Amino acid sequence: MSYDRYLAICNPLRYTTIMNHNMCLKLIVISWLLGFSLSIVEIISTSLLEYCGPNTIDHFFCDMPPVLELSCSDTSGVQLEIILITGPVLLGAFIIIIMSYSYIIVVILKIPSSTGRQKAFSTCSSHLTVVFIFCGTLFGVYILPTKGKSLNMKKFLSLLYTVGTPLINPVIYSLRNSHIIKACRTFKSHFL
Repeated sequence: MSYDRYLAICNPLRYTTIMNHNMCLKLIVISWLLGFSLSIVEIISTSLLEYCGPNTIDHFFCDMPPVLELSCSDTSGVQLEIILITGPVLLGAFIIIIMSYSYIIVVILKIPSSTGRQKAFSTCSSHLTVVFIFCGTLFGVYILPTKGKSLNMKKFLSLLYTVGTPLINPVIYSLRNSHIIKACRTFKSHFL
């Protein structure tokens, strides 16, 4: 999405030739293949561990860290593998997004009219907000050390990136809609 915004703002005249059907298909296939291949590696590594205790996890869903806690064998190798695999992917995607938006901001600041700058910033701010919330919670769950974190904090962060981000996504994107803004103002004046 950040690459799409980058092309639309920084190369608007070449947008339709670059972001064609084939490019969209390539981006989708790469994303899916990367996601599935990384998941398969982690699933295989986790399935090779020995489980001898209770088979009930104290979590909202069957996430990797709580499953690793059920293992009675040494999980440090799998945890290191998870960090070495998810770290570069998460950081790489985050760096690409930041680079795209850095170029976008430079181009936006060169727009002579304040209305044009405001419109371009509002278009990008929604996506950036969702990205920071999602990547921040993913980083907190999978990259930062789990020692010393309370179970409730782990659950909260997992819930935030799996449920919270998709729930607030429509709200964040609809805040740019003038009808939604008008309805919020009407609600505020009537009830507050």
